[in-house]
Amino acid sequence: MTPTVPLFLLLLGLIGAQATLDQRMAAAMAAGLCKTRPTDLVFIIDSSRSVRPSEFEQVKVFLTNVIDGLSVGPNATRVGVVNYASRVKNEVSLKTHRSKAGLVKHVSKIEPLSTGTMTGLAIQFALNVAFSEGEGGRAKSPDVSKVAIIVTDGRPQDNVKEVAQRARDAGIEIFAIGVGRVDMSTLRQMASEPLDDHVDYVESYSVIEKLTKKFQEAFCETVSDLCATGDHDCQQVCISTPGSYKCACKDGFTLMDDGRTCSACSNAAIDTVFVIDGSKSVRPENFELVKKWINQIIDKLDVSDSKTHVGLVQYSSTVRTEFPLGRHNNKKDLKDAVKKMEYMERGTMTGMALRHMVDSVFNIAQGARPGVQKVAIVFTDGRSQDYIGDAAKKAKDLGMKMYAVGVGNALESELKQIASEPIAEHYFYTADFKAMSQIAKKLQINVCNEEDPCECDTLVKFQKKVETALQALNKKTREYVKEDCLAGEQNCLKTPTQLILMALHTTFSKMLKYRYMNSNFCLCPELSRSFKPTPGPDSVPDFSPLLSWDTNLHYHGGHAFTCACSL
Repeated sequence: MTPTVPLFLLLLGLIGAQATLDQRMAAAMAAGLCKTRPTDLVFIIDSSRSVRPSEFEQVKVFLTNVIDGLSVGPNATRVGVVNYASRVKNEVSLKTHRSKAGLVKHVSKIEPLSTGTMTGLAIQFALNVAFSEGEGGRAKSPDVSKVAIIVTDGRPQDNVKEVAQRARDAGIEIFAIGVGRVDMSTLRQMASEPLDDHVDYVESYSVIEKLTKKFQEAFCETVSDLCATGDHDCQQVCISTPGSYKCACKDGFTLMDDGRTCSACSNAAIDTVFVIDGSKSVRPENFELVKKWINQIIDKLDVSDSKTHVGLVQYSSTVRTEFPLGRHNNKKDLKDAVKKMEYMERGTMTGMALRHMVDSVFNIAQGARPGVQKVAIVFTDGRSQDYIGDAAKKAKDLGMKMYAVGVGNALESELKQIASEPIAEHYFYTADFKAMSQIAKKLQINVCNEEDPCECDTLVKFQKKVETALQALNKKTREYVKEDCLAGEQNCLKTPTQLILMALHTTFSKMLKYRYMNSNFCLCPELSRSFKPTPGPDSVPDFSPLLSWDTNLHYHGGHAFTCACSL
């Protein structure tokens, strides 16, 4: 039998925890690596009566966070703010502030108008006034971008299609953000092409702040060091090259064929199951992006009969196994099956889906393989309508490696409850479905085969490793026993037995850390019953017989192992 690498050298988890884009962009700005090109930027914000005061405050936080990522100045980005309801108010002109601090302070003092919703009038005002040279707008030039970001939560009371077209014809790039019960067709009439990049929707103002990441990235023009900003998909080591980068691995790891991931092991078999939220909040167009994201991850897996098997579960108000583990064992068939998955819609029963995954999908009768590492990738875009805690805990207690991926309105607390430890390496979030491809690049599944704790070769290796430790332990125990006897310890010859067994258990645990599916340890209880130390010199027991113990192993099927030891 080929010797295997000890497990405690292989349990090196997923490397490169995902930093938030906010942190990466802030670091890039501070280092001068990412600069916003000269831009005239005007925010057009809806403060009609449907926008509550607390919600309007959240809009201002969103504006402030976007501004924080900009290079504000007369020769860099100039920012204006147009506030509208039934009337339009020019809150901040492009020429008003030359510094970021003064601009942010001004934004914090804007008050809602609380009347109707004249969105077309606001766009016309921006075109005629806010972007004009009199208000600080720069002359039309290929070197200066003109951008409008519209935030609204309702249906406009006037026409927007024609005036938005005139604004776009004038060279203004329009982003349309809709909140709550907004009319989606109106957003598409206002936004620039391609619509996928210029139309965004959030269910409530409480999550609009999450779109900050998208716009900070959109305004970042140049990055001279992709490794420094984190805009790479290397698992361990990123090496900068002019205008690009290459990946490398730490000592003891090997760079895989994909040029990005690293492995400390080979021939690892994995059962991987995707658990996908198909609730109505996802929307059909985004569900197609989710399917592309699944296939992007499948492309990185070593799919075959003997290596990685993949299963797929979709859930909403009910749970459906799209295909079980082992049905498709090549990438082409797997990806074709994913593309055929039909969107369920309805509710979000994440807890039910996790229970189905644990009890039914990772089941030997349904294609799961005994003794193979189980990995689950759970995706959701919102709050679960049932309790997830018990099911998530059960999955992790059974040794399943759990990755949690959230988009949009997904709750951070629920995602972290699902994710395995360390959470930073198993939890991912993005505000935008279109950014899921970045998560696919960061999510690396690298699992090593665990040694069978009751394999004879494993025990032989283990015995050799502990011999030195036992010799040292025998010497120390003699010293402890002498102290106990001199101190009047009654029946002191029993004390070393307890000491040696406690020390052995500690040594076994530290050196092995073996874990099978149900965390069963093979520690041979007969050792404690059959070993009777004999007195050595100075009435101190001699523990040298422990250095020559033999072990007989008995396999009872499934995951149950027992050991019978003799000395």
